[in-house]
Amino acid sequence: MLKKAGFFLAALALFCVGSGVGASERLGINGSTTVLPVAQKLAEAYMKMRPDVTVSLAGGGSGNGIKAIIDGTTDIGNSSRFIKDSEVKLAVEKGTYPVPFRIALDCIVPVVNPSNPVQDLSIEQIRDMYTGKIRNWKEVGGPDLRVIVISRDSSSGTFESWGELVMNKERVVPSALTVPSNGGLVQAISTTPGAIGYIALGYVNKDVKIVSVGGVMGSEENTLNGRYPISRPLFMFTRGWPTGVTLDFINFAFSKKGQALVKEAGSIPVY
Repeated sequence: MLKKAGFFLAALALFCVGSGVGASERLGINGSTTVLPVAQKLAEAYMKMRPDVTVSLAGGGSGNGIKAIIDGTTDIGNSSRFIKDSEVKLAVEKGTYPVPFRIALDCIVPVVNPSNPVQDLSIEQIRDMYTGKIRNWKEVGGPDLRVIVISRDSSSGTFESWGELVMNKERVVPSALTVPSNGGLVQAISTTPGAIGYIALGYVNKDVKIVSVGGVMGSEENTLNGRYPISRPLFMFTRGWPTGVTLDFINFAFSKKGQALVKEAGSIPVY
């Protein structure tokens, strides 16, 4: 997936062009809850730098962000997955073509309740939990406790990436609990001793415990060196090539300061 997105970085060479931003402008950003903390950090700093611009933010999932770009209801659509062929087709039918900008990298980490003593799981064990083949934690060296599977909803880019990188396109067990956001999943895991879930690295806190995958812990270092197997790029999409304040904001996201804010938000800078 990282390779698939890589050639789009060539477009960044054009960013030295001035954007010609006017006064009293508004910028709408919508989509992935994984990208949301990054977008919030960037928006706060950008509005301090450009008090003539108002940035509005909304979550709702990667699918909603890309849909909003296609429909023309937002300026930037955040997504934690690449655009689907069906979405490209719909966009072209509506007379536009979403342009992707890979602003950060991320890894998806499996998490459990802090009371769970299990430290490491293989990809196969995680998949077997999510398909219902493994139903008790004692089957993987844990306590005699029923496995409670928690997943993201289907509009989530994290759900899409998990399906590709972990599930090998197998279906999640129907009894899985579904939550609409990374934050909601953290809350569910923190109150459910037998639960297992998955979140973006930037959402990890004391209420959940990361489980390593095949002996490799999800981290910035292990994402950059390619050792961690559940990694993906994070995108901001625009409706065609950006201009005006949209281009100015994208430029800022790739600046030295912008990439420092990406790291501050818990994601992994591309530079």
